[in-house]
Parts: sequence; C-alpha cells; structure tokens
Amino acid sequence: MACLAGHMSIVDQLKQAALRLSSLCDASIAAIEAESDVAHATNPLDYAWPHHVQYLEQWGGLGAKVLLLGMNPGPWGMAQTGVPFGATNVAQDFLKIKPKQLPTPSNAHPKRPIEGMALERQEISGTRLWNLMETYFGSATKTFEHIFVVNHCPLLLLGERGQNITPNKVPKSIIDPVLDSCDDHLKEVVDLLGITHIIGIGKYAEERARKAFNAPKRGSGTTLTGRQIIIDTCWHPSPASPLANKNDGADWRANVVACLQRNGC
Repeated sequence: MACLAGHMSIVDQLKQAALRLSSLCDASIAAIEAESDVAHATNPLDYAWPHHVQYLEQWGGLGAKVLLLGMNPGPWGMAQTGVPFGATNVAQDFLKIKPKQLPTPSNAHPKRPIEGMALERQEISGTRLWNLMETYFGSATKTFEHIFVVNHCPLLLLGERGQNITPNKVPKSIIDPVLDSCDDHLKEVVDLLGITHIIGIGKYAEERARKAFNAPKRGSGTTLTGRQIIIDTCWHPSPASPLANKNDGADWRANVVACLQRNGC
C-alpha cells in the first residue's frame, strides 16, 4: 500500500482518503438514524462526489500549508454542492465547479431535496467565507496556494423538522466511531499536503483538531509523521453567531484576516 501511494499524486491520494472516509461514514448511518434525534443522515461524499472530486482535482495540489477546518455540511452548502462551505454561487463562480446532475438520497429529508447547483438559496456561511478568501488572496489559485478547506465530518445530520444537528449533539456512543474515522482522515490529509497550521472555523473544529493531534488547549500538536502542527481558531461565519454579524460582518472579517496573518498567510 505504501509503495502504491508513492506512485500516486497528492490529488489521487486525497481522493482515495475521501472515499475511505465516505465508506466508513456510510456504515454508521443506520445506527445514527435509529439511535439518536437524527432522522436523516446523508453523505455528500457519496451523492455529490461528481462535484467534490472536481474540488479536490482543481484545488487540492497547489501547495497550501494552512488548513481551514469546518465542522460538517449544512443543508444549503456542501449538502448541495459537495464542497465545504459550498454556497452554490461561489461553488460555480469562484471555485469553478461544473454542475452535474445529483441524485437525492433515498433517506434524505423530504423538505431538503438535493437540487445541486440549481439551488437558488445561498448558504450565508459559505458565501461569507469564500468571498473573504477571494478578497484577501485575489483569486482562487492564489487562495489554494495558501489554504485548503476541509470539513471534519462529511455527514449532513437533520432532525425530524429538518433542523441541522451538529455532531456534538449526537450521543457519544453512536457518533464517536464516526468522529474517530474523521480524525484519521484529517491526520491523513494533513500529512499528504504537508500542512503546518490548522485553523478551526469555530471552537468545535478547533477542539476536534486538538484531539486528533494530541494538542493542549494553547499548544501545538504532533502529526502522524512526527511534525509539529500549529492549531488556531477563527470565528465561524454562521448568521446564527452574533460575532459574525456584528458591524455587518466587519468584525468577523477582521478576526479571520488576523488569524490568517498570524498563521503565515
């Protein structure tokens, strides 16, 4: 396996890592739906793979050393586009993802069908994040020469009413095996890309990164290959966050820019 990996490109290895994570998450969906408040657990790495693979192929091998880590997909972003924080407009216009016909999973919430790139509603978090990256770096190519964005967990978790359920609201006995697999995927991505800094988008993502790399609350962690990795956090762009909305988002943008700058971007 190691010999085979040595002949694969970084992008090909990223794709294989994503597919392995996808398969492991799929195996847990039935238990998540049966034993928690999650009524509908779906996996964009499955049904939206035709979009996600474009994201990896176009932007996964440009030399980024800073990883922005999200939590898990929302119903209006990655759930529709297969791209982390993937509001449909930015996914097409900035990230250059070509629309593909996507199936709606059989267990999807009936109020949250998969419309793919045709979805008119724009995820606010994703629009904010990628618009700021474009403003700060100047182009998608320049962006991904410096940063790469990954969600820790690929599963969309929805309650009976269609409300988003975050992984930390699922009983630990059910979700921990999934999150352990997500930790392993994160560690693999970090070593494949030679990542030196992780910025958790929100405290939850920072905490997952610290757990994965055995990092104390304010110190650095250690990768699988023994490298030191710096772990930091910025405010989440969610419209549900007062910090993200303050001064029409100016405070949030300043917080993220300061975080990028102190991490070498």
